[in-house]
Amino acid sequence: MSTHQNTNAAGIEPSQSKNLEERSAQPFERNIIQAIKEMYTSSPQESTFSVYAPDAIFQDPIGIAEGASSIKAQFIGLTKLFPRADITKFRVLSNPVSLAKNTLLIDQDVAYFRDSQSSSPTKTVNSLLTIHFDDSYKILQHIEEWDHSKSTTREDGFFGMLNEYRKRFTANVTDQIIGKD
Repeated sequence: MSTHQNTNAAGIEPSQSKNLEERSAQPFERNIIQAIKEMYTSSPQESTFSVYAPDAIFQDPIGIAEGASSIKAQFIGLTKLFPRADITKFRVLSNPVSLAKNTLLIDQDVAYFRDSQSSSPTKTVNSLLTIHFDDSYKILQHIEEWDHSKSTTREDGFFGMLNEYRKRFTANVTDQIIGKD
């Protein structure tokens, strides 16, 4: 795995992850993929979040949610901001040899709509999803990186630490507004 500062959660440069070959989903990945599609199309069901381990972590450039109920709050909050979201590209990617086999990589484009009746999206986001799961195929960690690029964390120094605190704060505020189970 590369240690270069620009490597993403897959351990490679964004230009490399964007060029990974597409592959077919394995049978054991299908429940995770279905849940991901439900979450990112603003249509999560109660069962959607059963794919997460109780202590799972979700991280994107906006927030860090710890625990399945906090992750649920993040995605329920997303549906309030964007009542419609369409996945316009969804590719399951082949893992680089350096990546653990219990990792699922997805390259996706999601078009978000503030007005569900609009013909054009408010924003379209390309992201790399790096999903680590346990032996029972429960998600332990779900990392979303916009444009396949790493978001700074405390390992990146003072400003990365500030960014990480901001993301945790954002997730906590969302939990308070949306609520947990």
